[in-house]
Amino acid sequence: MIVYGKNVVKDIDVNKIRKVYIMEHFHDNEIIKYLQENNVRYIIQKKQVLDHMVKGNHQGIVIEINDFLYSTLDEIKDEDFIVALDHLEDVHNFGAIIRSCEAAGIRSILIPKNRSVQVNDVVMKISCGALDRVKIIQVPNLVDAIKKLQKENYFVYASFMNGEDYRKIDFSGKKILVIGNEGKGISKIVESVADFRIGIPMTGKVNSLNASVAAGILIFAMK
Repeated sequence: MIVYGKNVVKDIDVNKIRKVYIMEHFHDNEIIKYLQENNVRYIIQKKQVLDHMVKGNHQGIVIEINDFLYSTLDEIKDEDFIVALDHLEDVHNFGAIIRSCEAAGIRSILIPKNRSVQVNDVVMKISCGALDRVKIIQVPNLVDAIKKLQKENYFVYASFMNGEDYRKIDFSGKKILVIGNEGKGISKIVESVADFRIGIPMTGKVNSLNASVAAGILIFAMK
């Protein structure tokens, strides 16, 4: 996998870096020193070469890392709070939710294998290293995974625009927060297995929030 940017190189676990490409006349001596101290191989390249390697603003540095390894449902150990994403599509939302989860101490995020966001270079950049501390569990069927966790005493809260005011709910016990697709929201099949519908009251003219913003509010409220 290829990622890029000055902040990214220090956020990534150095053991996952294969090599680094640095633009000619790169002047960030702190990053050069970091690479040298960690025995990370780097190659000097012309700006045009780096421009062809990535589409975004690489800031003079492109990093080749090991491909991302998804976790499995069996790897969830003694966790009391899990976030599930019901066919989320926007990689920027995904990256932001990963950061919120890491900041709140949540260690596992469930995503379906098909018709859903995946971990790519944009997610890696936005999550700012949080992926090294949060497991992304890719499951063949999200509903089946939720049902399996319910048998282990997890209570499922699905986020809805018109759901019950989250401030009035006791979130004690093992729980799963489900965040829906940006346009369609929670799917009918996931709604059918959810234990509770929760929402964020709106008092302004805006009647909905960005998925990652809503997720952030609910994640910290439910902790």
